[in-house]
Amino acid sequence: MIATMIYKLTKDATPEQMKAAGLGAHYASHDKALFYENASGVPWTAAYIQAKGDPLADLYEDIAAEEKARATYQWMIDLTDDVDLQDGLKFLREREIVHATRFREAVEIIKEDRETQKVF
Repeated sequence: MIATMIYKLTKDATPEQMKAAGLGAHYASHDKALFYENASGVPWTAAYIQAKGDPLADLYEDIAAEEKARATYQWMIDLTDDVDLQDGLKFLREREIVHATRFREAVEIIKEDRETQKVF
């Protein structure tokens, strides 16, 4: 959804407008193509994905990722006065809250299961 928002905001922009918006280097390398990178221009890589193989450790990693995304969406909401963008970002922010809540519930289920005695 963020990529769609960025596309809609830049699809009709001139090279001069891209440069004025601080996107000159991006435009020079990628035109208006969506090239996933962080706010500092570092390209996305799968190295950002963490997995330990332990359900609790992985769920806590997932919770942290959801909370970081929630905070980022809030900061993006604060950066714009475009109501339509804010509405889309608010939806995404709320989705992250729901995901984090479900992951926390899963943590509790796993903890309860680990405490029960297994008889086979």
